[in-house]
Amino acid sequence: MTATQPAEPIALRHHRPFVAFWLSRVLTAGGFQIMSVAIAWQMYTLTGSAMDLGLVGLVEFLPRVLFMLQIGHVADRYDRRYISALTKVLQLIAAVVLAVATAYHGVTRELIFVLAFLFGTARAFEMPAMQAMLPGIVPASVLPTAIAASASAMQAATIVAPALGGFLYAIGPVETYVLSALVYVIATVLMLRLPPQKPQYVQQGGALDSLLAGIRFIRARPDILGAISLDLFAVLLGGATALLPVFAKDILHAGPWALGLLRSAPAVGAIGMSLYLAHRPIKQRVGRIMFGAVAVFGVATIVFGLSRSFWLSLLALAVLGAADMVSMVIRGAFVQLETPDEMRGRVSAVNGLFIGASNQLGEFESGATAAWFGPVAAVVLGGVGTLIVVALWMRWFPSLTERNTLQREPVPAAA
Repeated sequence: MTATQPAEPIALRHHRPFVAFWLSRVLTAGGFQIMSVAIAWQMYTLTGSAMDLGLVGLVEFLPRVLFMLQIGHVADRYDRRYISALTKVLQLIAAVVLAVATAYHGVTRELIFVLAFLFGTARAFEMPAMQAMLPGIVPASVLPTAIAASASAMQAATIVAPALGGFLYAIGPVETYVLSALVYVIATVLMLRLPPQKPQYVQQGGALDSLLAGIRFIRARPDILGAISLDLFAVLLGGATALLPVFAKDILHAGPWALGLLRSAPAVGAIGMSLYLAHRPIKQRVGRIMFGAVAVFGVATIVFGLSRSFWLSLLALAVLGAADMVSMVIRGAFVQLETPDEMRGRVSAVNGLFIGASNQLGEFESGATAAWFGPVAAVVLGGVGTLIVVALWMRWFPSLTERNTLQREPVPAAA
């Protein structure tokens, strides 16, 4: 595999382990997105409460906190293929339970919360294992390109899956959950076909000391800490995903099909950006580009909150997704390129906690704020908060602001 830029996408397409990894990630993300649309609409139909939509996100986030230390430890000690496959089986079980419960009219608010916790647990263990697996599949020379292409897997699924889930739910929720279950079965088989992905585990000090190594590693690197904490607070404040059922039903006056399209819109922008970055990776002024992208994310959030046009709302969400992809690729490259393989699981677990906090905890924040101030005010205030975070982080992390490349140049021996 050559390291020249024009040949990288072609090499990745013909790299069989990467293709299997990519397809498994597409299907897993697709199954989750279909389930998310169905669960959100079902919960809002049952309770009519924006707070309950936010609580679903909070329940999904709790396992990342409860099992944070164990998550990274497991990803660095056991075969990452089996970890990922097991998490897919857990999500498959949740889909089957919802299909059966829906068929027999047994879905309740409490059942959705229990299964949301199961989903959150599975995804909490899945993320660091999947992230740590990629550097063992492709050469380091094409890792930034592979990260962008891998990220596009989730976005590709997020374009089709939510829209498909919304249309399927209009036909019948049972069919929606059955399709998700089938998708998870295929994703599990693909994951098990990958070559072994067991790291060379090194015990460092006591068990607790080893588990906390990921936290210490990130704290010692201000650029990584600044990048992932920027994403945490920006998405925590600016995320509007949890409120999409409210906007689709009560503000844009549409049905579940509209919810599916709204959830797909950020991925349309994100996958377009990821494909662009896969062919033209960011090589210079990465710090300022990342901060600019997060600022665009905040502005797009404000536009979405104020919009009363379905098409303008779709456009704002697409721009939001494209901006978020730029930040995600830069952040992912920071973590993967500067972390040794034996620690990638633990570091990815901490990174996953930040991502989970920004997404699932952000959904709770959006639901609570909407319950207090209304959905429009909640989204607009979140966008303004994102812009404030950008300004503060540029001041507090000057080395990240001025960072020029994704990977630091080697320090001369004399220095």
